[in-house]
Amino acid sequence: MVQMTVLSGPARRRRWSEAQKLDLLAQAFGPGGSVTETARQADICTSLLYRWRQAFRAPPEPTGFSPAVLVDGPGLALPLERASGLAIVVELAGGARVSVMAAAPASLVTAALKALR
Repeated sequence: MVQMTVLSGPARRRRWSEAQKLDLLAQAFGPGGSVTETARQADICTSLLYRWRQAFRAPPEPTGFSPAVLVDGPGLALPLERASGLAIVVELAGGARVSVMAAAPASLVTAALKALR
C-alpha cells in the first residue's frame, strides 16, 4: 500500500504567542524538563527554544534618555564661585556626580558623558 501526503496552499510559519513561548520554555528548562523532548512534542527545533530563552533573558534596550530631576537647596552644596558658571549636575547610579560648566565646549561634554555611559 502506498501512502501519499498532499500539501495544499503555501507553507506558512507558525505564530507563537508570548504565553505559549513561556509555557514551552518552562517545560524545557524547568525542573525535570528536557529541551529535546519539549521541542519534539511542539514540532520545533531545539535552537528555537534556546533563541526564545535568550530573547526573554536579554535586558531591554536603553531608550537613550535619562530622567531629569531639578534640585533646589542643600542637595547641591557647591562653593559660590563655582556655582555661578554651573549649567548641569549629573548624578550617576554609583553616587558619582559630574558637574558641567556653562563654558564647557559641547564636544567635550558629549565625549565625557558617552565615556561614562
